[in-house]
Amino acid sequence: MGIPNYIAELRKHVGTDLLWLSGVSVVIANDDGEVLLARRSDNRLWAVVSGILEPGEEPSCAAQREVLEEIGVRVALDRITSVDVTPVVTYSNGDQCQYLDICFSAKIVDGTPHVADDENIEVRWFSVNALPDDMTETSRDRIAHALAQRPEAWFAR
Repeated sequence: MGIPNYIAELRKHVGTDLLWLSGVSVVIANDDGEVLLARRSDNRLWAVVSGILEPGEEPSCAAQREVLEEIGVRVALDRITSVDVTPVVTYSNGDQCQYLDICFSAKIVDGTPHVADDENIEVRWFSVNALPDDMTETSRDRIAHALAQRPEAWFAR
């Protein structure tokens, strides 16, 4: 999907300066002890599905939309598993962003995972005991929080 239109419009005014954005991520697990990861096309690293909220969009709706857009499946969200702030991300074009991320755990309810847009180049299930080395650190943290089975979400303190 690329850069949302409203972000492109903001960039006309702020250039590559730091933008503070709201994001969501989704840890999708199955009953076999595996999590679903996608290999991103921008940095070639494995990651959980994530994305930016559209203006006025509810986080849960954004999470379900991102999963459908990126890997072509519908999910049922279980719960919020963590809320945190990412480090500053500098993209290859020089754009800088920092995200407030709300992470959900989810199960697939319809469809077969596949690459459904240009943001990813591969989708695969991984055992939680054999996650790939070439995975984003934020995804590693989000998976750990999602699988911790706490009764409440994890918050940085």
